Amino acid sequence: MTAIPKLILNDGTTIPAVGFGTYKLNGRQGAKDIVRAIHNGYHFLDSAFNYENEGTVGEAVRQCGLAREKIQVTSKLPGRHHQYDRALLTIEESLYRAQLEYYDFYLIHWPNPITGNYVEAWQALIEAQKRGMIKSIGVCNFLPEHLDTIIKETGITPCINQIELHPYFSQETQRAYNKKLGIITQSWSPIGRASSMLENPIIQEIAKQHQRSTAQIILRWHVQLGAMPIPKATSDERQKNNLALFDFALTEADMAKIKELDRPDGRLKDQDPSRYEEF
Repeated sequence: MTAIPKLILNDGTTIPAVGFGTYKLNGRQGAKDIVRAIHNGYHFLDSAFNYENEGTVGEAVRQCGLAREKIQVTSKLPGRHHQYDRALLTIEESLYRAQLEYYDFYLIHWPNPITGNYVEAWQALIEAQKRGMIKSIGVCNFLPEHLDTIIKETGITPCINQIELHPYFSQETQRAYNKKLGIITQSWSPIGRASSMLENPIIQEIAKQHQRSTAQIILRWHVQLGAMPIPKATSDERQKNNLALFDFALTEADMAKIKELDRPDGRLKDQDPSRYEEF
């Protein structure tokens, strides 16, 4: 397999160009699936407090046989714990759940702008980083106005903004804003969860031309946009295929065809960060 390129974040941290999603990977079987992923070459694991699998992820890190520093682990702060003191306790609880001494990344999961405590949450992440609980800090689903607010209030820019990103919702404006601020865009639901995206005839035709799977075409599209996809897969074959993205490239015509699939209302679950409130 071709080596996975590295991305350099605005705090100097280096991360692989593809990560591994762990949503709904829980318990003993989930740990086995994550260990398999690590052995297949994924060294960036994405989790969250609300996935209720931080313990599973931590167990996989211990079982995999690699040194802790070889694996980067992410978790996320839930919306109901944005108040400063509660956020700090939640980060401690996240570490206890995973039985890890630190997280490589900790992100605010959603801004929850109606409740409006996301600046406090960001201040808590900054403090947790100072205390050594977190190496790098970032956000998820933050719109430009949310990013501007936390940067203005604290002077600290996130290194990552993880957003919904797939061919039906390409987020061109948000990606450009992230890039302007030096923030890496990560893609959640990069192949559209269980949507019809993998059966899309345009993507299938491009896949046929390149003799690749539709999932590989979509993930390669993310890479060429400059985004970092975080696909989830449990089977050995799919895990390996989802990393085999760096020995081929989509043409400008391919990218243009996929861009035509973009929809203004392309969110899969209508989770608009300007009004969505995560519990």
